[in-house]
Amino acid sequence: MSASTSTHRPASVLRSSSTSLILIGVLSVIVGIIAIAWPQVTIYALVILFAVYAFIAAGLQAMRAFSSRTAGPVLGHLLLALIDLAAGVIALVWPGPTALVLVLVVGIWAFVGGVFEIFAAFQRGETAGTRALFIITGLVSILFGVVLFADPNIGAVTLALLFGLFALIYGFSQITMGIETAPGQQDRGLGHKPRSLSRGCQPPPSMVVVDRDRVRRRQTGPITAAAKRARW
Repeated sequence: MSASTSTHRPASVLRSSSTSLILIGVLSVIVGIIAIAWPQVTIYALVILFAVYAFIAAGLQAMRAFSSRTAGPVLGHLLLALIDLAAGVIALVWPGPTALVLVLVVGIWAFVGGVFEIFAAFQRGETAGTRALFIITGLVSILFGVVLFADPNIGAVTLALLFGLFALIYGFSQITMGIETAPGQQDRGLGHKPRSLSRGCQPPPSMVVVDRDRVRRRQTGPITAAAKRARW
């Protein structure tokens, strides 16, 4: 592998990882707005909305898993992708879905997903800021699941409102995480020097010769003028 390839690979990895996070966040915000703004939403509409969201989120989590540089984040994001996929399939194939069934499916999905979010936070390869955001989103998911379990007999409209609020909070946190893990933000946080000033990058010989000539003129100029005044 050439030096240029090894240099650009981490940046491309970070870019794809941050892109998947931002896409997950944008998807969650859109779904949250739809769930809150939908007047007189039915249970069947909520099932379709949740299943579509879960399937797309599973694909984006898998995308982020395979863009990770170490094995720890890969395992965590693959588990999250499997949880999203399983929740979407169960919601679709369950015969005669009711509000109670959907509440239980969404509650289990949120609780288990939150646990694995926190698990993914402590895997190797995550920065401190990303780890903190993982923990926050995991706690929000667990809290959402607990709220649903505390009162599982809520109606479709109340479930839509709760799910919409959760999706909005989760979406904005994912967008923030994606911005934090962008390549430019990573370099700025690590204090990387520009390539022209890094160690091993020397100026061209012609620039060195020109700079030496300038220094020599500055040093000899005042001495020559002083010598002329001494002669007179």
